[in-house]
Amino acid sequence: MRTPLIDSGFAPEGLAQENRKLYLKPENLQPIGAFKLRGAYNKIASLPREERKRGVISYSSGNHGQGVAYAARALGIKAVIVMPDNAPVIKREATAALGAEIVLVGPGSEERMLRAQELSQQYGYVIVPPYNDEKIIAGQGTMGLEILEDLPDVESVLVPVGGGGMISGVATALKRSKPAVNVIGVEPEVAADAQASLRHGKIEQFSAEQVSQTLADGLRTQSIGHINFAHMRQYVDDIVTVSEDDIRRAVLRLAEHPRTLAEPSGAVAAAAFLFHSAQLPKTKINVAILSGGNIDPRMLEQLRQAAHPAVR
Repeated sequence: MRTPLIDSGFAPEGLAQENRKLYLKPENLQPIGAFKLRGAYNKIASLPREERKRGVISYSSGNHGQGVAYAARALGIKAVIVMPDNAPVIKREATAALGAEIVLVGPGSEERMLRAQELSQQYGYVIVPPYNDEKIIAGQGTMGLEILEDLPDVESVLVPVGGGGMISGVATALKRSKPAVNVIGVEPEVAADAQASLRHGKIEQFSAEQVSQTLADGLRTQSIGHINFAHMRQYVDDIVTVSEDDIRRAVLRLAEHPRTLAEPSGAVAAAAFLFHSAQLPKTKINVAILSGGNIDPRMLEQLRQAAHPAVR
């Protein structure tokens, strides 16, 4: 669906007087609760008839898997999703409910990719990668086009970064349409492989143990894709990081309104605006992509209790 822009009413921490507006792009309102449907549907809908008959396979910590399952069901195609065994239960169950066959492996993103490749070779399934694919990138880029249509005066757009599919598409759509727009990626401090890659000029890979430390399960990719890296080097202005505490606080702020409920991965861009504004361009009109809202209710309750412990 075409998601709207919502005026968040947020001000950077300690800088309310600067009058910097933040609009949110609420991709949590998509049918699967996350932006991933855009790229997954674009990819699967583009497959020739003979490839569709073979079925599709993907590897995902949750939201991309749901996108592939949803698109495959809509098009009458078999879907198999390889997921890590530490994926949130809410995402695993939602993917299965959409009709996909689930295959569980260990926590590493490399491990699930390799398992998907093995099953593809064995059964002939067509691989629908989560980010390193031009049609996936193009599907995610529709967010950038919508932002420009709804807010032509936008000056900066903040984008969560995992494998790089979303920021590749969004940055390309924005920069090719309005080069003056700042495109800033945001990722967790403990899983900042994209920032390291952009700074060092080559793709850096983090260990599964390292990236698994972040609460933002959708951003636990160990490295960005090579196609994504080429887009990022050309169109992304910078990548900033946020702490785990920043992510928790942003989730709670966003959860105050049902339309902006965010999972940790979906909250990182808003967290950058709220708590790291000094690292961002000093622009007045800003957009943060709220990439997903599939948060386990128990996690949300735990975050609330930790922030406001009961008085004994």
